[in-house]
Amino acid sequence: MSFIEGFALLVGHPAAQAHALTMGNKWIWSQWWVNILFTGEIWTLVFGAIVAGDRPDHQNQGSFAAMASAPPVNAFDEKSILGHPRGLFVLFFAEMWERFSYYGMRALLIFYLTKHWLFSDGQANLIYGAYTSLVYITPVLGGYLADKYLGQRKAVLFGAILLTLGHLLMAVEGDGGQNSAAINVFWAALAFIIVGSGFLKANISVIVGQLYPRTDVRRDGAYTIFYMGINVGAFIGTLVAGYLGETYGWSYGFGAAGIGMLLGLLVFMWGKPLLMGKGESPNPAALTKRVGGISFEWLLYGLSLASIAVIWVLIQYQNLIGSLLLASGAALLLYILVSAFRMEREDRDRIFAIIFLIALQPIFWGLFEQAGGSLNLFTDRYVDRAGVPASVFQSINPAYIVLFGPVFAWLWTWLGKRGWEPSTPAKFGLALLQIGFSFLILVWGATTVGMENMTPVIFIFLIYLFQTTGELCLSPVGLSAMNRLAPAQMASLIMGAWFFATAGGNFVAGKIGEATGGHDGEMTKEGTIAIYSQIGWITIAIGIGVLLVSRIVKRWMHLDTLKDKLEGNTH
Repeated sequence: MSFIEGFALLVGHPAAQAHALTMGNKWIWSQWWVNILFTGEIWTLVFGAIVAGDRPDHQNQGSFAAMASAPPVNAFDEKSILGHPRGLFVLFFAEMWERFSYYGMRALLIFYLTKHWLFSDGQANLIYGAYTSLVYITPVLGGYLADKYLGQRKAVLFGAILLTLGHLLMAVEGDGGQNSAAINVFWAALAFIIVGSGFLKANISVIVGQLYPRTDVRRDGAYTIFYMGINVGAFIGTLVAGYLGETYGWSYGFGAAGIGMLLGLLVFMWGKPLLMGKGESPNPAALTKRVGGISFEWLLYGLSLASIAVIWVLIQYQNLIGSLLLASGAALLLYILVSAFRMEREDRDRIFAIIFLIALQPIFWGLFEQAGGSLNLFTDRYVDRAGVPASVFQSINPAYIVLFGPVFAWLWTWLGKRGWEPSTPAKFGLALLQIGFSFLILVWGATTVGMENMTPVIFIFLIYLFQTTGELCLSPVGLSAMNRLAPAQMASLIMGAWFFATAGGNFVAGKIGEATGGHDGEMTKEGTIAIYSQIGWITIAIGIGVLLVSRIVKRWMHLDTLKDKLEGNTH
């Protein structure tokens, strides 16, 4: 019996014993997929042996508080891998395993909602959108707490612990149906993941930027490498969790996702010395102050745990989340603008450029996140898959990222040397053109063969191809731009705002997915194709508009006067 099977038995998979007795040929396939998971673990350990060298034995021992409070170690400043600090690859592997768990769970979620909990297509899409939006909105608070008190490293460590617990709770499936008591465990699992993401997501990206000076030419390359880690994890996670979940049972898939997150937590704890003291608390004295008999640091952790109960309630009222997004988005925008008008002109202009780029996020991700929702259901029901589980097709996008990520990194460098590289705003415009075009390709493919026939699977590969090339023009470019343009005192908040806008996009995705369900909540091929055609043409029009104003936005960035913030200097 594999470890994952044993875990499924432990958490109460209802058919685990039967599976253990009647595996047959499926056992061989199970072992193959499980081997992929543990091959990733082996590579993580091999990397550790390469980079650790004579790493001190006493690091990361003892309690969580001791690990979080230990002084930074700077013994590895002079060493690098492929011209980059070794800490980058610690973050690479930590994020790889976190994305393994997130995308493995994401590949199954829409099917889990419709087939196990028996929600309608429209309601399942709305829950999916509400969940993913909260995953991206909570980094605003997590970023603020990291900037103000905790520091990015402690925030990431705490978030990883919550994420591990949440993903393991997802493996408790119960009897199914909305009347099952186990659905409360499901809501709790989502709440743990949402709050954990709030502490980890924005802050681990910030630590990547802190490893480099602001004008370091390696920064974009570093974020591309980091982004590759994200997609390696997503690729393996969707294959392993998706296959196990749809073939053997939900607990198998979600259990694998939980194991992946645990590995990410261990890698980050182990690699602390390689971060060279980056991401530590800006105000350690404040954390040690006593409030009501406990330290302020532990008070923050306690309040964060209490917020899980709030999210547990909120995730069950999806429409309320939309209202909260609008209200909190307006408040966040006002705060950033007020802060901007207190800055010098160039920094203020950069904030305006940041706001413009962030405002495009909901449009792009509203379309992109159909992949885990309505497009996932479309693939399951209306595409000739030749018996391949629909969730496995979620691995196409990260596979394309791994293949084309280095190509785009080389392309931007090659164009830059010749003065031909598009500006960041222009890249965003190109991203919108491509994702809009991707939906029109699927519309064309489905209508060409006829609505009564299954859509050829090649069109699923094509829609993901153009969505991926669009993503490479927006996501890693945007991450780098946020970290590069944001004033140092607002670094994590701006990164949090970036993910907040992504949250808006995910909620938009849920509403688009809900619309594909029509009036009765059940998806039809004709209705879905009509929605896809509308959003495709509208997005192409917006993309053209962005290209037309890209030169103006580029001037706001003041790239010619951007300087590193060194000791004794300001930018």
